[in-house]
Amino acid sequence: MSEYKYARELDGISDQWHQVVLPQEIFGKVQRELSDLRIYGITEGNDTIEAPYLLRLKTDQATATALPSKIINSVHGSGGYYFTFEVSSSEVVNLIKLAFGEDNFDWRVRLEGSHNQQEWFDILSDHRILSIKNELTDYQFTNLSFPSAKYRYFRMLIPSEKKPELLSAAIVNQSHVAGTFKQFPIQYRKSLNNTKNKFTEIELVLESPLPVSRLKINVADEFDYYRPVTISYLYDSVQTQQGWKRNYHTLSTETLNSLEENEFTFQSTTLQMLKITVQNQDNQPLNFRDFEVKGYEHDLVVRFTQPASYFLVYGDEKAVRPNYDIRQFADKIPGEPATLSVGAEKKISTEKALTTAPLFENKLVLWSIIFVIIGLLGCFTLSMMRKK
Repeated sequence: MSEYKYARELDGISDQWHQVVLPQEIFGKVQRELSDLRIYGITEGNDTIEAPYLLRLKTDQATATALPSKIINSVHGSGGYYFTFEVSSSEVVNLIKLAFGEDNFDWRVRLEGSHNQQEWFDILSDHRILSIKNELTDYQFTNLSFPSAKYRYFRMLIPSEKKPELLSAAIVNQSHVAGTFKQFPIQYRKSLNNTKNKFTEIELVLESPLPVSRLKINVADEFDYYRPVTISYLYDSVQTQQGWKRNYHTLSTETLNSLEENEFTFQSTTLQMLKITVQNQDNQPLNFRDFEVKGYEHDLVVRFTQPASYFLVYGDEKAVRPNYDIRQFADKIPGEPATLSVGAEKKISTEKALTTAPLFENKLVLWSIIFVIIGLLGCFTLSMMRKK
């Protein structure tokens, strides 16, 4: 434990398996990859033992099951082109993924459901789908998402003068369980509109380094927009003769648009400063209402096999990620083991016992002895000269 800087005592151990929720305060004192987290125990015999753990991020859990279906009809009517899909399963449907053979379209479609193709019920109306492809970008928004519905037939109307080249329509039953995340307060925000290079740059600074995995950008403007956006974070700073140079790493490259929620998810990364770069091209800069910076809750699932006083320790820049056997048997870990209480942070003393150096390794002592010897020799010389 003396190789680590900090320790927090774990309280409430009663079973073989427990979970430990990592406090937010530790993320500025551990490696970005969390490689220096350890659980050590001190037994009554003063032996040190190590408890294995599995690091978990409480992320969103999504499943999508494609249901057997086929396009059974495509006709042209007064309002445009109708496409009818038949579902061979009795499960509910809440998503239809469309794929088209052409690019650069903007349609507002209507979707209906029926049990017998005689009576139709509205599911979506004036739902926008589009495709934009040029030398700068390649973007498509062609999913039909709606509340769960159970019909044998679905009919979609595309108001187009030319028949759309519909390649496929995947009818899906999608389920989503939201993860457990925390929203982090933004301490400082700065915006800059670069009119020469046609981009807007926003800097968001958090109170301390924290594990960020989600960013929501809330735009105040109500008109339609479509802008490429790059999300990056400050990795480190280097001092040069011209001043401090900031090094950024890209987290994600997305599309900021008026059709979706503009909530972007990326790999959990410990950071304190985010940079958001919006390419305006020839458009006026957007007005932003606010930003929501979030991170999934991190916890450790720990196996205890011996009675001891256990501590969560961290703060070793040289530590590498441990390799425990329980990683291979994650399916045998109980789903929700009891949560342990994590104590206050304490600094681990790194002082080592001082050993007495050999006498002549101390230069002050050595020179003192030399001066004493010179003084004694001088006294003897003067004494002998007086006798003569």
